[in-house]
Amino acid sequence: MRIRPAERKNGSQVRRRALKGGSATFGPSWERLWKYLKGSVRVDLYAEIELLLLTFCTGIQDATTFPDYHCFASNQTGNTIMLAIAATGMHEIDLFVPANIGTSLGFFLLGGWSVGQLGHLIGPQKRLWLILSNFVQTGMTFGAAALQYHFGVTLEGTCAIGVIALLAFASGAQVVMSRAFSCNEISTAMATAAFVDLLVDPYLLQANNRPRTRRVFFLISLFLGALSGGVMYVRASSALAIFISGVGKAIVTVMLLFNRVGKQEKSEEVVGMV
Repeated sequence: MRIRPAERKNGSQVRRRALKGGSATFGPSWERLWKYLKGSVRVDLYAEIELLLLTFCTGIQDATTFPDYHCFASNQTGNTIMLAIAATGMHEIDLFVPANIGTSLGFFLLGGWSVGQLGHLIGPQKRLWLILSNFVQTGMTFGAAALQYHFGVTLEGTCAIGVIALLAFASGAQVVMSRAFSCNEISTAMATAAFVDLLVDPYLLQANNRPRTRRVFFLISLFLGALSGGVMYVRASSALAIFISGVGKAIVTVMLLFNRVGKQEKSEEVVGMV
């Protein structure tokens, strides 16, 4: 039986289409993966768990940086007050190290500004941007742990400045990232506003009150993180505590791969399929 030229041509076209679309057999195509990574993430319970885990990591860091360097890596309200007091000359008392406080505040602002402005250009809720941002923060946290492990803890000096700078920059970037989720009740760092907003909530005792619940779990996570950091500081070392904080941030980085797609993009995808 002879195969006509037209049939042979059609058969080769079918084979080419099969080869071209064969990636669907082994998983999503690169185009689909790229579209998935460029898409926005949905703010839901899963995203809230990620923010609470980051809050826990923040508590660990501040519980170790304050006794080691007399400053906070994330709590810039305390740093601002201490910097102002140190400027009056009270830094002669062994309570403040102006260089450490200034480094923490400065690099926190730098991290927040740089990541925040880049987020505006790229898209603050884009999955790939959130993963990249958290990946960099995680690397900085591990870097701070490595510095402490290798050089030990010194109240002042180059190593102290390096550890504080890495943690403060990562903390500033983290707070900005939490704002990208439009979940202001879980800032991952500042507790004062959460306490006040919780107390003045007119629906404080109402059963279904998502903002109230977010604030409560945020405060609990921050407290438990600081408690855990304090235990590790006393029974192990600061380097281990910061390393554990980095592990928590690394877990969140991986979790960001599995956030659900934003509602708007999901609806657009469904419309395109109709």
